Amino acid sequence: MRYKYHPPILVQKLFSNFIWKTSNNKILLTFDDGPTEAATLKILNVLKANKLKAIFFCVGNNFRMHCVLVQKMLDDGHTIANHTMNHKLLTKLNREESGKEISSFNDLMKEKFNYNVKYFRPPHGKFNLRTNRFLNELNLKCVMWNLLTYDYENDIKKVKYSVDNYLRENSIIVFHDSIKCSDIIEEALSYTIGQSFKKGFTFGEPEACLK
Repeated sequence: MRYKYHPPILVQKLFSNFIWKTSNNKILLTFDDGPTEAATLKILNVLKANKLKAIFFCVGNNFRMHCVLVQKMLDDGHTIANHTMNHKLLTKLNREESGKEISSFNDLMKEKFNYNVKYFRPPHGKFNLRTNRFLNELNLKCVMWNLLTYDYENDIKKVKYSVDNYLRENSIIVFHDSIKCSDIIEEALSYTIGQSFKKGFTFGEPEACLK
């Protein structure tokens, strides 16, 4: 049951150069798949109200449609990271295709915002040795997680269960910036923040958490 929420230790050891938990024993909030009209501003408002910084693993095609939201993320002091251009499974692409999915996102951020991307997360958390080699070539750090909230199932009870049972002081938490969870994302995020403080945990900023 635990491995539904926390990646197996063996996988973490095999890919020890990937980041699986924070380095400073502070919680890091991460959001995949955005930006979206349905969820991004809701997330940003909760983060701003709680004076927290997060890392957004954006999809290039969503980025193109919602550049204003990306600018808002940057203006609020958050970190933008690479979640590929089209959210395709890299394990089903050849080297050229997977390379283009990753590098094109970095190029887009540089072109639009003169922003150098440092971090990457593979779509659906799926990767292989080829992914690892390509990330090394691009000098990108792969940021995984140690707490999956299942917010994309749009069931606040499942989010609360994951937080109540598996939240740790060094958690990298995965939420989603998508229409799938837009109905519950404010409550899910607020609940997680509140429970973290009740447990005596603190939140960190991306750069410090991912050293």
